[in-house]
This record gives sequence, C-alpha cells and structure tokens, in this order.
Amino acid sequence: MLKVVYLGSGAAPGVPSLGAGWLYCNPDNPKNRRRRTSTYVEIDGVKILIDTSPDLRLELIDQNIRDLDAVLYTHMHADHLHGIDDLREINRINLNSLNFYAGPQSVKLIKKRFDYLIADGKNPNNAIRKPSLVANIVKPNHPFEVKGVKITPIKLLEHCPECLGYVFNDGEYVHLADFKKIAGSAFKMIKRRPELLTAPLTTIKGEVQHASLDEVMEVVKRINPRKVVLNHLTNECDYDNVNALTPDYCEPAYDNLQIEIKGKE
Repeated sequence: MLKVVYLGSGAAPGVPSLGAGWLYCNPDNPKNRRRRTSTYVEIDGVKILIDTSPDLRLELIDQNIRDLDAVLYTHMHADHLHGIDDLREINRINLNSLNFYAGPQSVKLIKKRFDYLIADGKNPNNAIRKPSLVANIVKPNHPFEVKGVKITPIKLLEHCPECLGYVFNDGEYVHLADFKKIAGSAFKMIKRRPELLTAPLTTIKGEVQHASLDEVMEVVKRINPRKVVLNHLTNECDYDNVNALTPDYCEPAYDNLQIEIKGKE
C-alpha cells in the first residue's frame, strides 16, 4: 500500500505570510492555511519523511508520527531543512539512530549548520544524550534502498545548485521538489506509470527559479501519472482557483491531505 500525507503544503513564507497575509487566498477556506512543506510517505509499512520544514514539530504531532525509517532531503533551503532538530524526538522515542539521505553538497551543509546532530566518530550514537542522525550521500540516477523500497534520486534544475526529486519503486510514487526544469535523464528513471506524482506550484505565473502552472503541467503530461497533487503553494495560489485551473486527476495540496492507494500495478 502507498500512503502519502502532506504534512505541510506551503512554500517558504507559509499562508498567511507575515508580509502579505492571505493575498489572493480566501481566508474563509481552511485549505488555504498552510504550514511549510514536509511530506510523509509510507510504502508497505516503510516510513519515510521528505524534508523537515520549520513547522515539523506540529506537523508530526498532528499526524501522531513517532517513528521513521529514513529522511530524504530535496535541497537545503530553510523551508525544507530547518526543522531538522525536531528529529531528535524521533531518536528519543525509538532509542535508535535515524538515517538521512541527501546530495553531497547538501550533506556537507547539514554537517556544517547542524554539526551537533550528526553521529560520527566524534559523536557516537546515543539517542538520549548525543547526536543520532546518520548521513548518507546519494547521487542522481543512482538508486538505493530503505528496507526494500527502491528510491532513485533525480536531478531538478535551475532552482538551486543541488536539488533532487525522488522516484519510489521505479515510479510507483514520484516526488518533485522546487524546479524550473527537469534533467532529461530524470524521466528515464520513471519506468512505470506513477500511481501518484507530487509537483511544486509556488506561483501560477512562475518565477525565475520556479516553474509556472503551464510548465508544471507540461512535466505532468510527460510523466503521465494516474493522480497529481500540487504542493508548495504560496498565498498567490488560492485552493479553489488552482483546482478550477487543473484537470480532474490533479488537485492542490492542503495541510494533512492524505492519499492512500492500495495494491500495485
């Protein structure tokens, strides 16, 4: 079974944002109130978190998530990383270390910014008193496994120097983070029709480092998933407006949206 929970569905400012408030979002629609983006993925009982937003503590509490098998990082922007300290509670609950996976530049930055969390020769694993996060470097198009789940990183372009998406079980689930373009080789890693694709829609018109709705939908057409959820929404993206602009198989994310798909192709 595939289960995906959108713990937070917002971009870096959240909705409402401190500066612009609700902007184009209807404040009367609770689906427009957004924490920053973290996504929980469970495949046949294997529990994986993608990114650790600054709102992670409340996101995990909302869903009563107390156990993880791995954490995947897409890139090092603060809205995707700076809840990493909250993973210490997962260590303490389970009295065990926790593996995280990221590109080489991202691992280097995590070790620099959050050195006190990293288990290595100087900081051995001790879930209560000492750091207990174990770094694993991954590279685009080179698959790895977490408890039998095959995960293939793919390269996302023109957002930041190193940004990754992830393909689960050759395409059962595909998770795209921020991008303007996607490497051609990435599409070759999707070897079956995805049951679910998560794609970012930061603004409808797009930005220098973010794809527009039209550009996102071109990627969607090429991947051809059965279902699409648009995530990472700013206060320029009203839920009902985005929903009206997209086909029936596509919907905007909202905090705590849960998708369950039983069985495999």
